Amino acid sequence: MSEDSTARTTAREIRAPRGAKVMQIDWADGHVGTLPHETLRGFCPCANCQGHQGPIRFVPGGDLELSEVEEVGNYAVRLVWADGHSTGLYSFRYLRELCACPTCDTRPLDERRYAR
Repeated sequence: MSEDSTARTTAREIRAPRGAKVMQIDWADGHVGTLPHETLRGFCPCANCQGHQGPIRFVPGGDLELSEVEEVGNYAVRLVWADGHSTGLYSFRYLRELCACPTCDTRPLDERRYAR
């Protein structure tokens, strides 16, 4: 992996204050990622939300209040939602792909698809 791609997927700081509806990530390459809770929950990568095959698609619904963000090794986070849902592991690479800032992706949620 090149140094540039490592910096793109290395999170320096994650901010998800209680009551907020957006999580922000400061990446090692200087980018500040913006991840609305609706996007994070809708694109939850777990098998319960997405099934076991095919691209990851937006699935509306679920509680959008984040209760906790837990680090998983040095490659991912587990998001714990207020309704108890917590089975999705979000790799840092995947979170960078989900970034919803105007620089990264402006497509409507229902048009976005992600490889597993």
